[in-house]
Amino acid sequence: MLEGKRIVVGITGSIAAHKGADLVSKLTQAGAKVDVVLTESGARFVTPVALQGLSGRPVYTDVFAATGDLAISHVELGRRADAVVIAPASAATMARLAHGLADNLLCLTVLATEAPVLLAPAMDALMFENAATQANLAILRERGMTIIGPAEGRLASGMRGRGRMVEPEAIVGALRRLLGRSGDLAGRKVVVSAGGTQEPIDPVRYVGNYSSGKMGYAIAEAARDRGARVVLVSAPVALSTPYGVEKVPVTTAEEMRDAVVAACAGADVLIMAAAVADYRPAERAGQKIKRTKEGMTLDLVPTPDILAEVKGDLVRVGFAAESEDLMRNASEKMARKGLDLIVANDITAAGSGFGTDTNQVTIIDKSGAAETLPLLSKYEVACRLLDRVVPLLKRSS
Repeated sequence: MLEGKRIVVGITGSIAAHKGADLVSKLTQAGAKVDVVLTESGARFVTPVALQGLSGRPVYTDVFAATGDLAISHVELGRRADAVVIAPASAATMARLAHGLADNLLCLTVLATEAPVLLAPAMDALMFENAATQANLAILRERGMTIIGPAEGRLASGMRGRGRMVEPEAIVGALRRLLGRSGDLAGRKVVVSAGGTQEPIDPVRYVGNYSSGKMGYAIAEAARDRGARVVLVSAPVALSTPYGVEKVPVTTAEEMRDAVVAACAGADVLIMAAAVADYRPAERAGQKIKRTKEGMTLDLVPTPDILAEVKGDLVRVGFAAESEDLMRNASEKMARKGLDLIVANDITAAGSGFGTDTNQVTIIDKSGAAETLPLLSKYEVACRLLDRVVPLLKRSS
């Protein structure tokens, strides 16, 4: 999504300028070519030398001092950008943009670009709530700019309120969503399940599994990055909700069944990446079961088969996490549930399965054709899976 993209990052005068520097680092690590435009007031908080070290490229500060291949034209930054991000965006900068002023290089760059513009405001809460600031924000939204944040929390003044710049990770997510809004899943609704369900034994114990949810969350991000509206039905996990993704939190298999069935109304794709518990305790104790010297037997009953209960004309994709007979078990599961695709992975293989950031899978289609992928990041696996889903959507359309 960001590899090779030309991203202009504007940093203005704010105590949050250090977050802008972190954003530059994250975008550079993601493969983007980052051109930093630093305002005069922004340079009071972070230096051009530091930003050049993070981006590996020249930092621009003055309309009349363009360097390198931009010396020919001071508007070239805006013309060649794939996106412009201003983080932090001060109240003064947003006022300039709203009124079309071009009195510094950053505002001139925005005026000279046809690329999408993303603003991450940062200021005191009273400044943000001021009628003038709100009017300027309304103008910028009307003109098609995307505003992310600000967040609520402790401010530089020591007070609490809405004015904190959102974290760089959220800005990266918003940028990826912005760049992918015309992707091959634009206008599609994709439902993804993730995480391992928890089936209560008593108020403090449950039957569960080792799923981290990383694969499902990666699929949700990848679908968002291709323009889809994504609903993520998630069991409890220690992961942040991806920006721009609608998350529906659930705990048990029955709750996940109800949420998935409801979310699939009007959906084009269902990808069941969750590790749904196959069994639950027949009865849940109302109070904590006390330890004794004797053993304890749990009476377990099957949980709902979620894929079997999802009806409608949509592409259905399942996962088969297996420890033996991978291909046979996955193929049987696919046939039994009538899936369009199934993703089989050997959870005993190095770098695959629960809790890892990578996965090695085999994607099997209805004809029985199988494609075994090399060990990839879970986001890359998600992209390769969606490459197989998109043609199925086109055929059904």
